[in-house]
Amino acid sequence: MTTALITGSTAGIGAAFARRLAADGHDLVLVARDGNRLREQATELHDRHGIEAEVLTADLATDDGIETVARRLSDLRNPVDLLVNNAGFGNKGRYLDVPMADELRMLKVHCEAVLRLTSAASEAMRTRGRGGIVNVASVAAFVPRGTYGASKAWVVQFTQGAARDLAGSGVRLMALCPGFVRTEFHERAGMGTDNIPNWMWLDADKLVASALADLARGKTLSVPDPRYKALMGVVKVTPRALLGGISSRTGRKYGPR
Repeated sequence: MTTALITGSTAGIGAAFARRLAADGHDLVLVARDGNRLREQATELHDRHGIEAEVLTADLATDDGIETVARRLSDLRNPVDLLVNNAGFGNKGRYLDVPMADELRMLKVHCEAVLRLTSAASEAMRTRGRGGIVNVASVAAFVPRGTYGASKAWVVQFTQGAARDLAGSGVRLMALCPGFVRTEFHERAGMGTDNIPNWMWLDADKLVASALADLARGKTLSVPDPRYKALMGVVKVTPRALLGGISSRTGRKYGPR
């Protein structure tokens, strides 16, 4: 039986990955900051699907938290076959309105943690000749819109570059770029969502099913919905200067209030 490790597993996209992978018979390593929620999630998934669910309480905004998860990924005696780097958050406010400490914490979670955990998993997976890694980014990676988008752009570029370097090793890497998903993400950041049109919202379970299918096909980038695929097609042919103005206006219209 294979094992999947999911960061940020207790809510949103991470929880959807946990549900789907448990239903498919994968054992799990669940990672988040809230130990109580982790234990409740592990018990529920074990009772419902009969899988083993290990719990790791770790804050990926800290070196100790990252190192805890990296050690588990490096354990060749209890190997992890699939890593889902999902942990992340958003900050409310425009550039220079957000405290520098919060910006640096975001980069720690979105960039440094993803780099270190991907590297730990890749080393172990390459040794065994197989494994998969999904790094959750965002469609925000493709538009010039603040630190969040910039950090997710890094995730996309890093993941696709690493995928090329590891081609032929048996290790598959993919950046997952969803749009708006109904999760706790916006609530935790204090962002209102009433002004976001219904058509822009994605279902987390359908998103995960599409992402896993794309990973199985060997894709290095997944935009898992026709609506957002179409939007990203428009983004590719829009001049950067114009795109910056559009994304700024769109952020004010559909972003935090």
